[in-house]
Amino acid sequence: MTLDLTHLSAAARLQAFDSSEVRVRLVQEARWVSHERVQRVLDELEWRYLHPVCSRMPCLLLYGDSGIGKTMAIEKFSRRHPTTYDPREGLQKQSVFMVKMPTTPDERRFYVKVLTTLHAPFSPSERLATLEDIAMRLLRKIGLKMLVIDEAHQLLVGSYREQRRALNLLKGLTNELLIPVIAVGTEDALHAIQTDAQVASRFDPLHLARWSESDAFRNFIVTFGKQLPLRKPSPFGDREMIRLVLASSGGITARATRLITRAAAEAIADGTECIDCARLDAMNARKLSDAA
Repeated sequence: MTLDLTHLSAAARLQAFDSSEVRVRLVQEARWVSHERVQRVLDELEWRYLHPVCSRMPCLLLYGDSGIGKTMAIEKFSRRHPTTYDPREGLQKQSVFMVKMPTTPDERRFYVKVLTTLHAPFSPSERLATLEDIAMRLLRKIGLKMLVIDEAHQLLVGSYREQRRALNLLKGLTNELLIPVIAVGTEDALHAIQTDAQVASRFDPLHLARWSESDAFRNFIVTFGKQLPLRKPSPFGDREMIRLVLASSGGITARATRLITRAAAEAIADGTECIDCARLDAMNARKLSDAA
């Protein structure tokens, strides 16, 4: 059977010849789709990564709703600057290092998180000053050029005193390491950082907003659809489809891609091999029925 697969990307065309079972697994895998908004994030990160060392390194607060694509952008940037091995020192070099803010903004827990993520030997019972010293020495030793702190909105979880100490920690990290610090979180992270004028002056805010009906969103959905190994074309660029995906997802990237991915898996499994608005409507109706 000859298939017209011109609606697919080059990689998806090859995948389209796989079995239904294989293709269902393929559509469920995470995939990267570049678009202009996330490219701006990558450009901002790269500019800071390449910034010459100075006494006041430019930091960034990347914030937005959960599922909007912040972490995926950071992971994409990290892949641009992968870990390398230095045989002379017998050490893994890591110029971009990401650590999650603990569920309570506690300095001890933060340094334990850093050391655990680095797979460094240490005793959690050590004094705070010792944990800090070990962590800072290791971060310098791995050739760190950028520190990313994910879940920065956890700054608001603790008491006022804990929040103050966590904000002072952010200042101290960039001062001591002389590298840009990238804080990533929800809008709560913006509120937390803005409570300290000195910290706020160091962190430029960059908002990754929800999608709206636009050419940018249409291009994103069309590009995403081209990566799904469906053997028949789907009307991803039609206004009705775009509005339906937008309404169903609330403009959240992860929700939009999850909806389309599940629809693609169903279309492969039942042999229809394409996604239309009727299928998305039916999926939304089932979701509402389950919720009730």
